[in-house]
Amino acid sequence: MSFDFKKEYKEYYMPKNKPQIVNVPKANYIAVRGKGNPNDEGGDYKKAISVLYAVAYTLKMSYKTDYKIEGFFDYVVPPLEGFWWQDDIDGVDYNNKSSFNWISIIRLPDFITKEDFDWAVLTATKKKKIDCSAAEFLTVEEGLCVQIMHIGPFDNEPETVKIMDEFLEKNGYKNDFSENRLHHEIYMSDARKVPSEKWKTVIRHPIKKI
Repeated sequence: MSFDFKKEYKEYYMPKNKPQIVNVPKANYIAVRGKGNPNDEGGDYKKAISVLYAVAYTLKMSYKTDYKIEGFFDYVVPPLEGFWWQDDIDGVDYNNKSSFNWISIIRLPDFITKEDFDWAVLTATKKKKIDCSAAEFLTVEEGLCVQIMHIGPFDNEPETVKIMDEFLEKNGYKNDFSENRLHHEIYMSDARKVPSEKWKTVIRHPIKKI
């Protein structure tokens, strides 16, 4: 049975559709940074996703190659995630997607080292014939956060965020956004196969006690 992050760490990947407070520990990710509308065909976001999955699956399938990763065990590639922000905007303006900054990420198992990651970037570039040099090994410790499962299109997220904000106000917390603490989304649905009204997206915001 393959290790599945979604099942083993349900508190981080499968929250209910009402706000909850979590303390998110440090984790390592494959990351690609960029800017612009994620919906642009042939845009940087789509290219970034291709790079992420190329590196992720090179690592997952490494046991079939001559390169051996110490402590390796079979696992399901975790879902796509993303950190999002816009310069000089408090919150998110969904009507101005071209101004988005983003860091797209896929979580890595703890046994994968920076050396293993570097091998995968070079191997994926050669075998997949796409330039994976934009990928970076990123360590994030999110700490205290509020999260919720948003159901529906991304453009409807403000309604869900409002529920989160009201929850924080009632419980003595407030948002704590900074250049290192960002709006975070985890995409639990395959947008190519699931209608948008059924999309499941974890929304997570950094918070602090008032």
